[in-house]
Amino acid sequence: MTSTPLFHLAFPVNDIAQARAFYGDLLGCPEGRSDEKWVDFNFYGHQLVAHLAPDETGLSATNPVDDHDVPSRHFGAILSLPEWEALAAKLKAANIKFIIEPYIRFKGEVGEQATMFFLDPSGNALEFKSFANMDYIFAK
Repeated sequence: MTSTPLFHLAFPVNDIAQARAFYGDLLGCPEGRSDEKWVDFNFYGHQLVAHLAPDETGLSATNPVDDHDVPSRHFGAILSLPEWEALAAKLKAANIKFIIEPYIRFKGEVGEQATMFFLDPSGNALEFKSFANMDYIFAK
């Protein structure tokens, strides 16, 4: 049996306690190992590591996509549509300010997807999406 490789992403945050509250409590990512200056999260089965580095945080440049300014530096996860809808509702209930409100992008095209963008407390941009057809994630 071949296993799917997992990704590891390390990123800067301003405050470890804020990162724990956002990624752990709000997004529901279980915490792994940690230290005073970093904390691991299980981000949908992948290793996400928040490192205390306040001088490196903040929103980067954007690119126009589908009449929106998409942050050029961002990360996130591709969820099933029910998971995506539940997360969107949870974020709205928590009064998260969206960079791009939840909506359907590329409607009727091969890459049709539900998407939303928002910032963590350190200004890191996250995108969560769900494809109308998961077979089209890499379709041209």
